[in-house]
Order: sequence, then structure tokens, then C-alpha cells
Amino acid sequence: MKHGMMFVGAFALLMSGAQLSVAADGKEVYDKKCGGCHNKGMMGAPKLGDKDKWAALTKGGQAALDESVAKGKGKMPKQDLPADDIKAANAYLIKASQ
Repeated sequence: MKHGMMFVGAFALLMSGAQLSVAADGKEVYDKKCGGCHNKGMMGAPKLGDKDKWAALTKGGQAALDESVAKGKGKMPKQDLPADDIKAANAYLIKASQ
């Protein structure tokens, strides 16, 4: 009986459309959504690995950088990405630019 109830509970969870959260891969998000401009410095985008430019941009902390990505800044339009993807991509970019 106990196993049957566990099965019913697990089945109900699956059928309800509940999704398990999976941590975003910052490099993967960056490569897909950000690298096209930031790898080449297109339209003035600070390049990945440019320590001086990224030091200035991250002075306000990652949360401020995450917000500017979500809202858009300068020639970069707002990015329609989940907040976790933005955070992961920015963490990757910051680490790669230190």
C-alpha cells in the first residue's frame, strides 16, 4: 500500500506539469545569446576577457549588471531570458574577464 501511494504521488506530480529546476550553464547561455556581439566587440560591446572594461561595468555588483542585461543598455536591447540564465551568463562573463 505504501509503495502504491508513492507511485500515485509521483505520477500526480509528473502529470501536473511541475518541472524540476536545473541550474543554467553560464558558458552555454553566453555562447548562444551573448557571444555573437561580445566575442567580437560588435557595436561597442565590451569583449569577453577585457579586464578594464568589465571591471568598470561590474563596479556596482553582479545584480546591477543582471538588471542592465534584462532591461537593455546602450545599443544592447533587453534580453528576454530567464533571470537564472542572465545570472549564469554574467557570472561566466565576469569570471572570464578577471
